[in-house]
Amino acid sequence: MYNILVCDDERDIVAALKIYLTAEDYTVLTAYTGQQALEILRTNKVHLVLLDIMMPEMDGITAMSQLREFSNVPVLLLTAKSEDTDKVLGLNVGADDYITKPFNPVELLARVRAQLRRYTQLGTANTLQPLTLLRIGGIELDDNAKTVSCNGIPVALTPLEFDILRLLMRNPGKVFSPREIYQQVWRENPLGAENVVAVHIRHLREKLEINPAEPRYLKVVWGKGYKMEDLKCKNSNEV
Repeated sequence: MYNILVCDDERDIVAALKIYLTAEDYTVLTAYTGQQALEILRTNKVHLVLLDIMMPEMDGITAMSQLREFSNVPVLLLTAKSEDTDKVLGLNVGADDYITKPFNPVELLARVRAQLRRYTQLGTANTLQPLTLLRIGGIELDDNAKTVSCNGIPVALTPLEFDILRLLMRNPGKVFSPREIYQQVWRENPLGAENVVAVHIRHLREKLEINPAEPRYLKVVWGKGYKMEDLKCKNSNEV
């Protein structure tokens, strides 16, 4: 049973989302301001947050920024079509994805399922599977334990960051366009892929590179996409 927090100052939208989500057997918690959402997140186990951007008292961007100080729970922003700048800003401060109002309930539920799947898979280790390690330079990714370290120091990644890094580390030297990364990681049509992928790549650089402005590992190939630099990569399977 998954707990989903819905936060929007429009009570009709909260009510509609609660109907859609409870029909899928999710437990729904509700909030109408960013501050209420933070209070709920600090005192309850929440697996996913649906968070509106434009709210009184504390907007979604501010709440998102404060949330990331204590939680990696997936966040799906609820945005209006005119809020393109806020969408990018929300991704910059740690949101995982967004959906535009008015939204299609089928699309919304598909995105919810996708985010929950990534979140639960990242937090679950299957000890019956062979341990798979990916190593490039000082970066080590354990696909079984779902952990990443850089020069021996553990690095906390969101589920999407983990999936992007795994894709690139499995294919060292190969250039992936933003559309290809989006299709393989999000498994959705790559609408707005360039901005979304660029934000997550930047987050990975900030967490893994000594100098994010001059990355050693995560390289951009201008006009083509991104790649993981092949630094005598060693992939191994261990029991």
